[in-house]
Amino acid sequence: MKYKFLAFATLFLASLSAYADLKVGFVQVDKILQEAPQTIESNKKLEKEFSSRTDKLKADVKSLKERESSFSKDALTMKESERDSKEKSLSQLRVDVQRKERELREDINIRRNEELGGLQEQINKAVTSVSKAEGFDLVLYNGVAYASEKIDITDKILKSLGKK
Repeated sequence: MKYKFLAFATLFLASLSAYADLKVGFVQVDKILQEAPQTIESNKKLEKEFSSRTDKLKADVKSLKERESSFSKDALTMKESERDSKEKSLSQLRVDVQRKERELREDINIRRNEELGGLQEQINKAVTSVSKAEGFDLVLYNGVAYASEKIDITDKILKSLGKK
């Protein structure tokens, strides 16, 4: 039993020495996605693309709130048939505003995912480029429990993507 342990320990130590020259790097993708100039450009592009629909939706929401407020003030003095009619109208308007809001959110998410797909491709190319240029044997993305600062190459990737 003692010899088996010594043999295992010898093999384990031998395997460690084989990997002693392994150069490992770590990349914080979430930091890159927040700070990369491409992300900032993409966000501005999306904001510009959807600004008219967003403004229209805000106006619709404001109009709905004003109509609801007016209705709640005047409801007690209205005839029952008029009150029912206005209630149905407000209910339909509320549904329309919610539908428009949901559609806008979905369209923004679809476009954001398209933009992120292109950015991920650029990030992967930058990681590969920096890794090859600096001689890394292994570069890890998220999903790491701990990575020391000396193996974190996130700033180098950001620099490669154009961040100063």
